Amino acid sequence: MSDAAKAFEANLHQRLKASDAFRNYQQAFRTATGLPLRLVGADPDQWCLDEQSVNRSPFCEKLNLCASACSACIDTNRKLMEVAEVKGPSSCHCFAGLTATAVPVRMGATTIGFLKTGQVFTKVPEESDFVSFLGKLGRRSIEEGTEASLREAYFQTRTVEPERYASMVTLLESFAAQLSQHAESLAIIEEGSEPAAIAKARKYIHEHLDSPLPLGSVAREAGLSESHFCRLFKEATGLTLTDYVNRCRVEWAKKELLKPEMRVSEIAFLVGYQSLSQFNRSFARIVGNSPTHWRQENIRKAAS
Repeated sequence: MSDAAKAFEANLHQRLKASDAFRNYQQAFRTATGLPLRLVGADPDQWCLDEQSVNRSPFCEKLNLCASACSACIDTNRKLMEVAEVKGPSSCHCFAGLTATAVPVRMGATTIGFLKTGQVFTKVPEESDFVSFLGKLGRRSIEEGTEASLREAYFQTRTVEPERYASMVTLLESFAAQLSQHAESLAIIEEGSEPAAIAKARKYIHEHLDSPLPLGSVAREAGLSESHFCRLFKEATGLTLTDYVNRCRVEWAKKELLKPEMRVSEIAFLVGYQSLSQFNRSFARIVGNSPTHWRQENIRKAAS
């Protein structure tokens, strides 16, 4: 995907995060459940502790004073978001035993961000659990006097029964669907230097990636002549319409390729290609590898 396309999606995420729709639900969810709620970007490498204290676990904050623990935490969250992007709402346990959940927010086939909550235990921890955690962390990495404060924060961390926690995640799934609709509205509102017509065209493209997207149809959706649309679209994205559509389809295909049960031919037609050979050519040109080889490498990485 081009830098311009990534910038568009990052900008949309920030606008969604600042919207009243998200802020009002965030406050209501916190009040009703006592859990933190964040809307983070779609890039797993951008994960970090939230700037709002209400979204931070005292135990997690103390852990992140340790470089090795911070690295492990970031790696756990990166994997969680990668799984959620492919499989939908997903939960995991970090090396300290806390549960975290990510729920994707999408516009068409594009993931704009993730609703994230958790930082809780799903069963009351015992002393043996804390001892096991210290073993994983490595006592020598803990500064003198830190173990006592870690212990206090560990046992003060909230515990939520699995059934109740699952209900909270269900609430987030419903809200993610509402946010997706709100994102579609924001996408066609002019923001910054991008013409509203191009934003409207992007929205239409992402909603119809699995269908033919001839220039005439997209230009009409944007309310422009074909020649005017081509010029504005290239200025805004740095790509022709064909290149942009192919890159969006390949990004979607990558997510599907991580599902072992899906055949490559099924994925090709799912994401909008008219033939397997056309899909293979586009994928190899953009990614530098065939879909089959890319799948093998990335499934192997995910399993390691």
